[in-house]
Formats: sequence, C-alpha cells, structure tokens
Amino acid sequence: MKPGSAGLRRVHVSGERAVFVALVVLVSGLSVVPMGRLVLESIAPGGQFGTGVLHEVLDARSTWRATWRSLETAVGGTVVSVLLGGAFALLVALTDIRGKRALVFCFLIPLMIPPQVTALSWVQVLGPSSALLNTLGIAPPLGTPNPIYSREGIIALLGIQHAPLVFLALRAGLRSMPREMVESARAAGAGHWRVLFTVVSPLMTPALVAGTALAFISSVGNFGINAFIGIPASYTVLPTLIYKRLAGFGPDVISEVAVLSVLIGVIAFSGVLIQGWVLRKRDYRTVGVPSQPLAYVLGGWRPVAETLCWALIVLILVLPVTALLATSLVSAYGVPLTSATATLDNYAEVMFRQAVTIRAFSNSFVLAGGAAIALTAIAIPLAYFIVWRPSPLARLLNLIAELPYALPGVVLAIACILLFLKPIPIVHLTIYSTLWIIFVAYLGRFLTLALRPTISGFHQLDRQLEEAAQMAGASYLFRLRTVLAPLVAPIAVAGGLLVFMTAFNELTVSALLWSSGSETVGVVVFNLDDGGFTVLAAAVAMLTVIAIVALMLVSSACSRWMPRGLLPWEA
Repeated sequence: MKPGSAGLRRVHVSGERAVFVALVVLVSGLSVVPMGRLVLESIAPGGQFGTGVLHEVLDARSTWRATWRSLETAVGGTVVSVLLGGAFALLVALTDIRGKRALVFCFLIPLMIPPQVTALSWVQVLGPSSALLNTLGIAPPLGTPNPIYSREGIIALLGIQHAPLVFLALRAGLRSMPREMVESARAAGAGHWRVLFTVVSPLMTPALVAGTALAFISSVGNFGINAFIGIPASYTVLPTLIYKRLAGFGPDVISEVAVLSVLIGVIAFSGVLIQGWVLRKRDYRTVGVPSQPLAYVLGGWRPVAETLCWALIVLILVLPVTALLATSLVSAYGVPLTSATATLDNYAEVMFRQAVTIRAFSNSFVLAGGAAIALTAIAIPLAYFIVWRPSPLARLLNLIAELPYALPGVVLAIACILLFLKPIPIVHLTIYSTLWIIFVAYLGRFLTLALRPTISGFHQLDRQLEEAAQMAGASYLFRLRTVLAPLVAPIAVAGGLLVFMTAFNELTVSALLWSSGSETVGVVVFNLDDGGFTVLAAAVAMLTVIAIVALMLVSSACSRWMPRGLLPWEA
C-alpha cells in the first residue's frame, strides 16, 4: 500500500459517511418528523398529554358521519376503478387489439390530470348550465339539479380518476406471468374463459389486491373531487371536514384536525394491512420466467373490443375535456357555444390580466420546478446507498421516504402546519403562511416519485466505472459528480419530470397551506369556481390539461434515452 493511501481512503469513507448522515437527517425531517409531530398533537394537544380533545372529536357526530361517507365513497370508487381498470388491462395485455400504445396513453391521462380539473370538467358535462349540452340543444330545463353533485357522482369520479392505478398494477402482473402455465392449461383442453378464470385470475390476485389498495388509499385522501362535488352537495367526508374546520376557525382547531388527520391515516393504513392479510392467506409464487406476452386472437370480435375500448376513452376523457373546453370558450356560464358567444377573452384574462392567476402559474411553476430539481438531486445519492451500499438503515430510509406519499395528502398538510406554526427553533425562521411551507411539503410528498425510477436505474447500471474511479482514488463526491450522476441522469430526470407533472397541479396539500400571495394553480381553480367565476376556472383548468398532455408527449419523445417501462404510458 502506498504511503498515505490509508489516510486517503479514510477521507473518502468519511465523505461518503457524511453524505449518508445528511440523507438520513433530510429524509427523516421530511417524513418522520412531521408525522411524529402530528401524532404527538393528537395525544398531547398544546404539549399537555390528555384525552380531552381526542374524546371530543371522536364523540362528535360529524366525525363519524364524515368517516362513514369517506368509507362509502372510497369503497364505491374502488369498485368502479377495479371494474374499469381490470377490464381495460385484460383487453390491452391479453388480446391482439390494435392501437394499444394510444389506448394506454389516453387511459392514463385522467390519472395525470388533477382531481379538481376532473371534477370541474364533469360538472360541465351535465346540468342545465352545460355549455356543451346547450350547444347541442339537449340541456335539461333550468332548475334541474346537476346529477354529478351527489354521492354517486363522487363515487363515479373517484372510480374514473383511480382506474389507471388498477390498470397499471394488473398490466404489470399479467406481463410477469409465465406463459408456460397458460399454455399447459390450453394443452389440457381448457378454453379461453376457463384459462382466464382458473389460471390467470388466481395468479393475478397479488396485482389486483395491490391495485385495489392503491385505489382505496387514493380515494380516502382525495380532496379535489370531494371538495368540488361534495361541498356544494353538502356531502362532507373527512378531508373536506378538515378543510371546513381550518377555513372556519383557523389554527385554533389545530388539535382537533390533527385527530381527524390521524383518523384518515388509520383508515388508509388499514387498507395496506388488509392487502397484506389477503396475500398471506395463500402462496402466489410461480415457476418459470416471463416470456412473450399473451395475445388472445379475438378474430371477428376484435373490432367490437376495439370499439368498446375507444368508447370508454371517449366517455372518461374526450367527453369531459370537450365540455370543459366549451365552457372555457363562452362569454358567460350557461350560454351555448356559437360564433356570437365564442371568445378567447377568458384565456386572456387568466393569463395576462388577473394578478392572482398569473401569480398562481408562477408559484406553481417555481414550486414544481424547484421540487423536481431538488428531489432529483436528493434521489441520486439516496438511491446509490439503497442499491449499491445496502444496509438496514438504507432500507429503512427507502421505506420512510414512501410514507408521506402513501398517506393522504391532507395528513401531511396538517403535519406541516403543526411543525411550522411557530418559528423554527435556533434559527427563529418562520415559513408558515409562505410559499416555503408548500415547498417543504412537496419535498416530502413527492420524494418517492423521484426515488423509484432512480433506484430502478441503479439496478440496471454496471458498477465497473464507479469502482474504477474509486480504485483510482476519486472521492465519493467526485465520483457522484463525474460518474454516478451522468450515468443515471436520464432516468433521474424522468423521475423529476414525474414530480413536476404531479406537483404543478397539486391541490390537496396546497389547499390547506396556501395564504395570500402563495396561491397555486390548483387553489386558483378551486377558488374561481367556488366564487362563481366558472368560465375563468374552466380556462385555467384547460391550460393545465394542455400542459400535462404536452409534458407527457415530450416525455414520450425522450423515452428512447430511458429504460423501457419507466414511463407508464410507454411500457
């Protein structure tokens, strides 16, 4: 060993250890600390241990009515998601229908579109004020209730919004299924339907349960749909109950909403526990490796299946977006779209004249872009330690990074309010009622979106270049900057793009954290519609839809530089 090499190695190891310690502190601060503060407030309101507030909240009739309604809509929405997503996955993954890539792209758009836009667009589809129905001359008489403002309307929209989650889980399971098992059943004389129900369906139980759990958890914490549809319909669920309490009483009820947030978290976590219990009841391991995907030849039924698939796309995507577009182009809400009423003034108003909408677009761009850049930078070294330097603590970091995203967004929002309601100790810095509190919440909320693809990228990379640089005496930070980051950059950037698309239109977190001057696009859509400026809200919503679809198309164009399967609509 050369003189000084041992000391150089110690410096390199200490540098690597310092980065790892910094990541432990950072991830814990974004995930564990806020959640711990939330739980503490629910059992020790104001810093004093006691059960008074807990009993008061749990004894309130409004709490259990909202809880029941949350379960009712979440279960109903999950059933709709399973039916839509499951049927679509079977047709796309198991048959020879044409245009699969376009079908998948369109089917996943409702998942990428923010829920408040989904709700607003469907409000424009039905009811006497629908610009689309008035243009077609089939609008119901004035005074007729809009059927979307109901429990059934909430369930239907939750089902449409989260059906892609079930589809993605099932499609992944179908693609990983060994084809030999199906071919053996066919060789034994089993027909298509018998193979589907006796071989494919049992093997897909883990994927189906996972997709169902995701849809349920997402439905429990969904704020946009429940707020847009539930508040006008006086149908209050737990997330909107928290919003109403905070909007009406402010920080004075923070201990009460902390208990409600913990209750939402318990319901969501129960879905995870039920998922684990169902999967533990049987052994779903298979023998063999995935081979060429199955493709049932539909023959004369193929045009029918393709027609049904595209009819579904028209129903869940084209129809509501068309209605939203029509509303955004009329001069006043409720009038038909004609050459005399058509105008682009609503777009000019929200893009160039209204200070609040201009500021909201700026804020959302800064927040989403800043979160994407910061989380991409965090994800690269964190994924390195998780994949290439595995340890119990690294695996624990991997798990706790998912916590803020796995739980409903309203839980994280209340946790951040509790954490930053008072100035930060030592530095005496206040970020409450500023844009920074939303930014910190975004970092915690969307860390896993940047981390998942980056981890996948490290699994696919060859370590030889990094090991060669290490043997040549390069420090960890130098290797990170010159070797690791360039190698994993395309995948990490894709993760950052997912963060940007998700954060740009986010509402659940920002609806509880925004203040004057820190409005986001999601908040502006909600406030404009709530204030009766529906045509302006529709214009902002259409701009967000255009932005999301454009980003998806740009991502698809760049997919050649990314690993296969990284973009869900390209897999």
